[in-house]
Amino acid sequence: MMSKERVRVGIIGVGSISHAHIQAYKQLPNVELVAACDINAQRAEKVAKQYGIPHVYADYNEMFKEVELDGVSVCTWNNGHAPATIAALKAGVNVLCEKPLALNAQEAQAMVDVAEATGKLLMVGFVRRFGENAQFLKSIIEQGELGKIYYAKTGCIRRCGNPGGWFSDKKRSGGGPLIDLGVHIIDLVWFLMGKPKAVSAVGSTFNYIGSRSHVKGISWYKSADYSEYNDVEDSAVAMVKFDNGAAVFVETSWTQNIKEDRLYLELYGSKAGATLEPELQIMGEKDGYLVDWAPKMDATKSSVQMMFNREIAHFVDCILNGTPCLSPGSDGLEIMKILDAIYKSAEMGKEVAIS
Repeated sequence: MMSKERVRVGIIGVGSISHAHIQAYKQLPNVELVAACDINAQRAEKVAKQYGIPHVYADYNEMFKEVELDGVSVCTWNNGHAPATIAALKAGVNVLCEKPLALNAQEAQAMVDVAEATGKLLMVGFVRRFGENAQFLKSIIEQGELGKIYYAKTGCIRRCGNPGGWFSDKKRSGGGPLIDLGVHIIDLVWFLMGKPKAVSAVGSTFNYIGSRSHVKGISWYKSADYSEYNDVEDSAVAMVKFDNGAAVFVETSWTQNIKEDRLYLELYGSKAGATLEPELQIMGEKDGYLVDWAPKMDATKSSVQMMFNREIAHFVDCILNGTPCLSPGSDGLEIMKILDAIYKSAEMGKEVAIS
């Protein structure tokens, strides 16, 4: 807990996702955005000018030496998460690190260890936890409305959506749609289920289609450093088992021969089932009848920027008031263990234990 009333914040990595962080910080009267850092100095200068950020750096170590900071958002390529986070923590700065926490569980463990040693906050950007729809569903699950959740299915599959650039360069990203999209949906299911301990995973990855950079007639999100280089999976499927007997099926893709993109999340409980995507709905029984119901909820309450606004506000609240963190680094580590196991299972062709 801090004695002062304002939090001085820096941004490390000013690519596209950083704008969601910056816009959220700008809405908070108790936050002062004081520094922007990016290996691309010109881009850092541009973003700093756009948002009125006074200090600009190309080296975060220099930033930590010269500017007093209470917190940073780490929005770099995935391979920059661990070194930037560890440097910040050792400099006495609290960290909100974008997902995935790291390239792998080994890096994530090192980050968590440094956070514990320094006593600083390490929060991971599991932004979907902060949607009003997810918060509502979490609340009724905790009240026992669904009973025991024994199975879940979730997927984020795209027909043509490889972002290229660093996303499709394994040494910088750690993988393809599994680590990019799968990290969100696996975490959200795990969070809603009460975070049971994962014990094993079996999975497969596929590389038959490629980036589809030649496709005409449509547009899709492309990385700021877009190139056609691609050495990551097109798609992945997996089954994860937990120590309470529950199981989760997950599928992800950037390129897949399907009619349309699909995002779904389904929970199956002993008293009722629920869907969070594509819409929030509860399916159960009442007085001998099958009943489906859903709360009235403005869709904007769970918009992407609204989720970032809540996430950033929570990070600041944790720094100022010592509020328990809703998405601590230790959760990011557990998800990295699951992702590592799925990739290892795909490579080895058999089920892999998770310790």
